[in-house]
Amino acid sequence: MSKVMIVTGASRGIGAAIARRAAKEGYAVAVNYVSSKADADKVVAEITGAGGKAVAIQADVSKEADVIRLFKETDEKLGRVDALINNAGIVVRMCRADSMTAEILEKIFAANVFSVFYCTREALKRMSTKNGGKGGAIIQMSSAAARHGGLPEESHYAASKGALDSMVAALAREVGTEGVRVIGVRPGLITTEIHNAHGGQALLDKAGPTVPIGRAGRPEEVAEVVVWLTTDAASYIHGTMIDVSGGR
Repeated sequence: MSKVMIVTGASRGIGAAIARRAAKEGYAVAVNYVSSKADADKVVAEITGAGGKAVAIQADVSKEADVIRLFKETDEKLGRVDALINNAGIVVRMCRADSMTAEILEKIFAANVFSVFYCTREALKRMSTKNGGKGGAIIQMSSAAARHGGLPEESHYAASKGALDSMVAALAREVGTEGVRVIGVRPGLITTEIHNAHGGQALLDKAGPTVPIGRAGRPEEVAEVVVWLTTDAASYIHGTMIDVSGGR
């Protein structure tokens, strides 16, 4: 029987690349999306067309009830989860700290932090040996912005990702003896649509050459690392952060 992976925010960008790479590794993949059904269906079609197994499941992971439903549907359609990739995340919009609003903060922390706690909770109910599970891996998708502060006027985004770095360290101590490995991945400047909030391709063209490796990264480069971390080849990697940032 195939192992099962849930990838949140998997209709495009890094999430879609992770879903496709995981299917090649033999995972049955739950491709989560909020509103981009056509994009999610396309990812599923690519996976099934190549002989893999995947289903698209709509859920707004910033909402607790939707997360509960996401995991229930995954149980029913694919089986109990073995790997969770908490990839969903947003910027909302650029905003200086002295203009920050409660609405912006509520949206970004709900999407980038609360969602991770909701999904992690449901995964642990199924993975942890303490709860009768067989173990598994949870990858929290942080950002290099958690280290260097990110782009101008995005302190809210950097702070939300910094919360995940702290969570990785704490959660690893909680569940490490229960068969669950917890790792954080910090992508750097990656060519995805999230940058549309602050300049899109123009920003990537300008900032790419400033990265020590000389360019922006590709979603597939992040996916290779993420999926490898869920495999037995990475069995002693736990409670740490892995940078995929081209040296930035």
